[in-house]
Amino acid sequence: MTRATEVDPVLVVKRADGRAEVTIDGVMKVLEASESAETQQTITAMVTERAAALGCPVKMITRSDDGDTAVVVFPSGAVWPGSVDEAASPETTTVIPPTPLKTIIRAQPRRPARSRGSEAAAPIAVMADERPLAVTSTVSSTATGPADEPSVPARAATSPAVPAQPEVTVRVPGRSAPATGADFTTPAGTEVSIGDDVSPTPPLYTAPIVHEDATPAARPSFVRHHHTETIAAEGWRGALNGLGMRLAPSEDELSSRADMQTVSQHWMGPRTIAVVNAKGGSGKTPTTAMLAATFARYGGAGVLAWENNQTRGTLGWRTEQADHQATSMDLLPRVEQMLSSEARVADLAQYVHHQRTDRYDVLCSQPLVLASEQRVTSRDVDAVHDLASRFYRMIFIDSGNDESDPAWLRMIDHANQIVVPTTTRDDHAEAGALLLEALAARDERSALLAANAVVVVSRADPKASAADVQRVVDGFSALAREVVVVPFDATLVDGQLQYDAQQPATRRAWLSASAAVARGL
Repeated sequence: MTRATEVDPVLVVKRADGRAEVTIDGVMKVLEASESAETQQTITAMVTERAAALGCPVKMITRSDDGDTAVVVFPSGAVWPGSVDEAASPETTTVIPPTPLKTIIRAQPRRPARSRGSEAAAPIAVMADERPLAVTSTVSSTATGPADEPSVPARAATSPAVPAQPEVTVRVPGRSAPATGADFTTPAGTEVSIGDDVSPTPPLYTAPIVHEDATPAARPSFVRHHHTETIAAEGWRGALNGLGMRLAPSEDELSSRADMQTVSQHWMGPRTIAVVNAKGGSGKTPTTAMLAATFARYGGAGVLAWENNQTRGTLGWRTEQADHQATSMDLLPRVEQMLSSEARVADLAQYVHHQRTDRYDVLCSQPLVLASEQRVTSRDVDAVHDLASRFYRMIFIDSGNDESDPAWLRMIDHANQIVVPTTTRDDHAEAGALLLEALAARDERSALLAANAVVVVSRADPKASAADVQRVVDGFSALAREVVVVPFDATLVDGQLQYDAQQPATRRAWLSASAAVARGL
């Protein structure tokens, strides 16, 4: 039996504050917090519209604090729990009564950028046509009792009720009825055959039903898949291979290649990583810069390092400066304009500082004024994150030290993962451990972030012994998902942060740390 082709799924991420982020064909729309039933109705209508436009069912993945759930939404609005293949090829198929309905569904547009004091846009009305699903196959009808109908989106109070009708089970000749699963039905007295359309309007989607013996034999492909032998490119093995030998790579080289593959992947929708530790000097800024550089080098463009700091952060001091002095405070008044349809990614160049060698962008804070003169609110964090999520695929946030600051807490709400940097100093390690324990007790979402955290232990003191490092690693092993050690490197202690300026062992450690982060995304 042929199966419906599975198209790109729709991703729905439900946040703890009630908002929902709906990503369709790579475009994300944010629905403001409202009644859960109303939000779900709007989401189902959006996915139904997508399915109708494609002419086939669409898989919808809903991601929340409770985990991931998947359903299939048909062009008719019917919802099937499971995969597209399961929904498109049951032995029996439901035909929804041929009564086209018009439903007015309140939908929220994607949230515009918010300048200070601005208000959210008013909801808009979307007209959604619901058409019946048709069956085009020779069948025989047998009267049965009422059957369970597949789930359909909730209708507005003004929608007319669908009159109850007797139903019959439609089965494919020569097949036995399935032992479990829903019966798909059509109104009693209806005789359906090839070419019949039970709908007064053309069906948006027709589930094909074909016998196995009608499937043609697979044609051999003209495309040949050549296996490329993997040989060493590094170390003495790589040197000998340059002379004509063909030595296999070492375990270390294979591990390095695996980490590169892990870091180079792209994810559906942007990812936000918050680099946090309440103790100054624990390595937040070097960790932010080096993670951004590693992901940009191996995964390509679209990486931002953003300094979310009420006080004098040093990310702007320790990275390459563009030919302007703009900071996040200059960008905030222009966020709404930058989120308009006329804005271009190149327009951001006047606000961010591009790292020409390491290939990522820096959005720095204003280190020249007092903190009281550049207060950033939680709404400001929302606005900048909305803008960054539109133009960047990876967002690394270098945070301040005040865990009670609304801007710091809002950053945690946006984070997909947290990274806790520390040195071998007792106060740095203790501050990081207390932070993870506090997040674990804050709420369920924060607890998940803490359990999924990556800890980066930098050997900032060249006199620190291996036992000192191991003591910190052992202490964090029970608190975080992974712990990675970065060796001492003078370029991390002071001066401009550049990936190539570091020792090979240091660069390898940052690749391991980046792979650990990628495994949690």
